[in-house]
Amino acid sequence: MEPLLCVDGWGDYEIVGVLVRLEESVERKERESMKYYMAPMEGLTGYIYRNAYHRCFHPMDKYFTPFLSPKSNKGLSSRELNDILPEHNQGLFVVPQILTNRWEDFLGTAEILREYGYGEVNLNLGCPSGTVVSKKKGAGFLAVPEELNRFLEKVCSGLDTMGTELSVKTRLGNVSEDEFYGLMEIYNQYPLKELVVHPRIRSDYYKNVPRMKVFEYSMESASCPVCYSGDIFTAKDYRRLVKESPELRSVMLGRGLVANPGLREEVQGEGCLDKERFRTFHGLIYEGYRRIMSGDRNVLFKMKELWSLMIHMFYDEGSYAKKIKKAQRLEEYEAAVDLVLRDLELVRGGGFQPERH
Repeated sequence: MEPLLCVDGWGDYEIVGVLVRLEESVERKERESMKYYMAPMEGLTGYIYRNAYHRCFHPMDKYFTPFLSPKSNKGLSSRELNDILPEHNQGLFVVPQILTNRWEDFLGTAEILREYGYGEVNLNLGCPSGTVVSKKKGAGFLAVPEELNRFLEKVCSGLDTMGTELSVKTRLGNVSEDEFYGLMEIYNQYPLKELVVHPRIRSDYYKNVPRMKVFEYSMESASCPVCYSGDIFTAKDYRRLVKESPELRSVMLGRGLVANPGLREEVQGEGCLDKERFRTFHGLIYEGYRRIMSGDRNVLFKMKELWSLMIHMFYDEGSYAKKIKKAQRLEEYEAAVDLVLRDLELVRGGGFQPERH
């Protein structure tokens, strides 16, 4: 058999070295061409968090807002408006996400957003919350594909008139992954900017494991670009994903990114999170919430919610997390965080560890 590579004067070691460098070069180009998005996480990734992240870490290509939930003829709430105001998102590529099953409300909200300069909006078809699903919104909308089809027809026609693009974040179905094949036929009828696929069904919530065979089907059959979302908690998870799906060109990071804000940089081979940068990042978020919220309780609620994920990046058997959780005043909270940053080391290559059932 002829050798794959033959150069006069080269030994086996030199040839192997060239092949390794070629493989590394291909992987580097793939990482550089990949687009990274921050997932919309209710209560976590609002504008305070987004701006702190953008200042401290490699910026995301897109930041999706926690969903806006329009009410007929009422516009945006003050909280929703604050989250999308251009002055609160300077220098960030932000995509507002909308949660509704009424095309009139979707288009009304998209028109408001267009006036603020937003040229892309995202439809939430993934939220698994019982209160949302019971109203046929979020993942619950997937259970009525005929209604979804009529909704998309109206919405895409209206958005085309506005000059606004539509992307969709979807699960595979409500109770069965088999629902996705019919859903893809619907999605392919419309000029979607992008389809973000979280390969779970509604009844999975965030448990079990992503259903990768059906995700591969979405990559093969979609008429628009497909983005992957789900369970990228470490750089190892990312490498496994791109090895299985080499054609993938965009990923959305959620719980893994909140647990380890340095995740994108680890994925790109730019180093790991260090405590000093984490301290700066935490300080920006903490002071940001103190600036816009009144009372210790409200600030503590926001920070404790973040720490339920961020503590996964530290070697903690539970006692330090308990001190944060039990804090009732800001002074107690600050002391508990100082102990974490003084005593605990970061888990190199670590990340969020979900419970599997």
